[in-house]
Amino acid sequence: MSLGRVLGITLLAWPAAARAGEINLQTPVTALARVEYDLHTTLLAITGAIFLLVLAVMLYAILRHRKSLGHQAAHFHENTAVEIIWTLLPLLILLAMAWPATRAVLAQKSTRGEDLTIKVTGYQWKWRYDYVDDNIGFMSHLATPREAISGTAAKPANYLLEVDEPLVVPTGRKVRLLLTANDVIHSWWVPQLGVKQDAIPGFLRDAWFTIDKPGLYRGQCSELCGKDHGFMPIVVDARSPADYALWLAARKKAAAAAADDPARVWTLAELKSRGERVYSQNCVACHQATGKGIPGAFPALDGSPVATGDKAAHIAIVLNGSKRNTAMPAWGKQLSDTDIAAVITYERNAWGNHTGQVVQPAEIKAARGAGQGA
Repeated sequence: MSLGRVLGITLLAWPAAARAGEINLQTPVTALARVEYDLHTTLLAITGAIFLLVLAVMLYAILRHRKSLGHQAAHFHENTAVEIIWTLLPLLILLAMAWPATRAVLAQKSTRGEDLTIKVTGYQWKWRYDYVDDNIGFMSHLATPREAISGTAAKPANYLLEVDEPLVVPTGRKVRLLLTANDVIHSWWVPQLGVKQDAIPGFLRDAWFTIDKPGLYRGQCSELCGKDHGFMPIVVDARSPADYALWLAARKKAAAAAADDPARVWTLAELKSRGERVYSQNCVACHQATGKGIPGAFPALDGSPVATGDKAAHIAIVLNGSKRNTAMPAWGKQLSDTDIAAVITYERNAWGNHTGQVVQPAEIKAARGAGQGA
C-alpha cells in the first residue's frame, strides 16, 4: 500500500475516531485520573509547540537560504551567548514540566486516610479481591465465553473485558489497594481510575482511588504474564454508599450460607457438577474443554495416568503443583478443599475417564495436613 493511500485512509478515519473518543485518554472519573489527564494534555501541548517552532525555523532556513537563491554556506564558530541560551532554555522548559509531573507522582503515592482497604492478588490468569476490614473475598474470572474467543460464537459488546465477579466499591470513598501476586508479575490497570500498579510476588505495593460517580469501569492486566495474559480483565463496579452497604451485607450473608461443611459427604453427581464449574474457571485454558491439553505445552487429562491412576498422586499434584510442568500451579493456595475435591472428581470421571472414584473434601484436608507435617 502506498504512503499516499495510507495517509488518505488515516485522514478519512480521523473524524470518526475523534467522535468515538479513540484518539485520547479515557474519560477520568477520579481526581487522580483528572490530574494525569491534565498533565498529559499540558505536556502534549508543550512538546507540540516545541515541535512546531523547531519545524518552522528549519523550514524557514531551508527555503530562504537555499543555494538556488544564491546563498553561500556560512562559516562561523562558537558563540558563548547562543550556547548559554540553548542550554538554559531547555533546562527551564524541563523544570516547568517536572513540577506538575512530580506533584502527580506524589499524589499517586499518597494512600493515607483511606476509608476501605482491599488486597488484590494476581494469579495466572485471574484476580482475587479480599476486603481486609470485612473478612470477605472472592476470585474474579474472565466471563467471555470460550466459544466467542475461539470464533464459534458472536463476540459480546465487552469482549475480553467482562468478569463473573467485579470489584465492588463505594463512590466518594478513598479505596486503598494492596497489590501482590502469587506466581508471576501482573499489573492492575484501570485507565479511567488513573491506577496502574504492578503486582509482584513476595511484595506488597499500594495504590488508591476515589470514584466520583456510579458505573462500571474496565481495565486489564498490562504486564505480559503468560499464555492467557490477554484474558485477565478487571471490572470495577462503583456504587453509591447506600447500594454498597446493601451489597456488602448480602455478600456477607451469602458467604456464610455458602460455607461448606468440612464433614459433609458429597455424591459423585454433586462433585462432578461443581467440579465442572471449577475446571472451566481455572483449568480449561491449559488443559482445554476437551481434556486433550495442548500438545508440547500442556498435558492431556483425558486418558492420562494422573487422572486415571493413583488418587493420592492426583491430589498431590493439584494441591502442590507439578515439578515437571512448571506451568502447573499449586491450587492448594487458591481453592478450597471442596473445590479441589470436586475438580479432581470431575477430571477422573469426565471425557473418556470413567474411574467412578469420588474424592471427598476430608481427603483434601488430610492431604494438606500431611504435607504440612512433612
